[in-house]
Amino acid sequence: MKPWLTENPDGVRLTLHVQPGARKSEIAGEHGEALKIRLAAPPVEGKANAALVLWLADYLGVPRRSVSLLSGERNRHKIVAIAGLDAAALLSRLLPAEGSNADGDR
Repeated sequence: MKPWLTENPDGVRLTLHVQPGARKSEIAGEHGEALKIRLAAPPVEGKANAALVLWLADYLGVPRRSVSLLSGERNRHKIVAIAGLDAAALLSRLLPAEGSNADGDR
């Protein structure tokens, strides 16, 4: 199991290191005990948090309501809950992206 992934009865939790203001939104690999995500949204007035939730929902193919920011509203270190996915389903959607096309433009 990945150190940034925790499974619970409702779904999974991800520990993220988010870099706002990037050229494009993409998974950038692991950053210590977190999964690093570059986000093409400015870190202004919560726009990056909203963009992160929408991007994750779209990238993982889940409804927006299934993704919620649990902590890190004003920090690069964030914990996000994703309802309705188990660890195996999440990894099958993330791991192919770690190779060739991690930008989420699928």
